[in-house]
Formats: sequence, C-alpha cells, structure tokens
Amino acid sequence: MSAVLFDLDGTLLDTAPDLRRALNEVLAAHNLPLKTLAEVRPHATHGTKSLLTLGFGEGAFEQETLRQAFWDAYLRDISAETRLFEGVSQLIGALDAAAIPWGIVTNKVTHLTVAALPHFPALDACKALVCGDTLASRKPDPAPLLHAAQLMGVAPGQCLYLGDALTDMEAAQGAGMQGFVASWGYVDDSHPDWPAKAVLATPEDLLKWCKITRSNS
Repeated sequence: MSAVLFDLDGTLLDTAPDLRRALNEVLAAHNLPLKTLAEVRPHATHGTKSLLTLGFGEGAFEQETLRQAFWDAYLRDISAETRLFEGVSQLIGALDAAAIPWGIVTNKVTHLTVAALPHFPALDACKALVCGDTLASRKPDPAPLLHAAQLMGVAPGQCLYLGDALTDMEAAQGAGMQGFVASWGYVDDSHPDWPAKAVLATPEDLLKWCKITRSNS
C-alpha cells in the first residue's frame, strides 16, 4: 500500500462530547430534552443532519436557523472535550516515519473541519483534505476518496481507507480501495456485514497492512 486515507469523526477524533454539548445548547434554547453522550455517539459519525434529527426530528437539518445555531454552538469551543483516539498518534507517527502519505476524507463540512484540525498537531502532516462540501457528492459516493488519491498522486488501488461507518466502507469499495473498520469509533452492530477487508481493534493494527513494524512508531 502506498497511502492511507482516514475518516475523521469516530476514526481519528472522538468528537462526540463536543457535538453533544453543541446539540444540547440548541435543544436547551428550545426547551427540549437534552441528550446523553450514549444517545449522541451513534449519530456523531453521520454529522449535523443526523444529530439535529436526533434532537428535533425529521426535517430539522433543512431549517437554516437550527443548522446555523448548531454550528455556532459547536464552533464556540470546538475542541473542549474532543480528543484523538488512543493509538492514533502512534499510527500517524509510524506512517510519517515511513514516508507513507496519508489524508482525511470526511463528510464534515469544511469550515468545521478546518476549525478543528489545528487543535491536534499530530494531524499536521495530512497530505490531502477532502470535506463533505469539497465536491458535489459525498460519501458513500466514492468521488471524495478518488479525489483525495488524485491529490496525493496515488492510484486508488494502492490506498487503504479507515472509517467507522457503512458509508465509509461503501465509498472505499466503490473507489477500489481496501476498507478497514475502526471498531473503536461510533460503529453500530451491523459492521460484520459491511464490505470491509478487516475490522481493526486499535489504530496501530493498521500498521501490519501497511507493512510497517510497530518499532517504527
């Protein structure tokens, strides 16, 4: 494998606590019941639409005022409780040491993504960043993954893609990439049926597929 692509929320970053904070701030403003972290986690990987639907019901994402209120609340303290998942720094360090380029393909919109990433210096070496609004389509369409491979100058078949959602694995399959499930993320119980090469227990488990020994990390 010549390159690695990652999903962001639920794969590299545990963003659910800050997404919950933002959602609850908007819910409180509308005198609606607040959500627990356990309720929010399964929706965190699916973005604003899924979170607003959880809190307000169908059609909430189409209401610009709700969408903007959520984004404003999230941006006010976007990294208050967000953390890299355990093992991510070691994985990224090993890829960097082996001169294997890596990038991020996320359905998170650009302005939220670029606001979050500077808080995590371990992700500074990202060679390609494709967000949910970079192209006209987003995952599960394979176009964002293909675009990221093109940006890195790597053939799609030489890329691995690591994510925590069915849409990630479908996009990888459509792009001709090997998809790997990040089981530490916001994965639901249906993942055994996903079109994935393997389900990984820890981020560093990806190293063997890149033929990198753990001693390099």
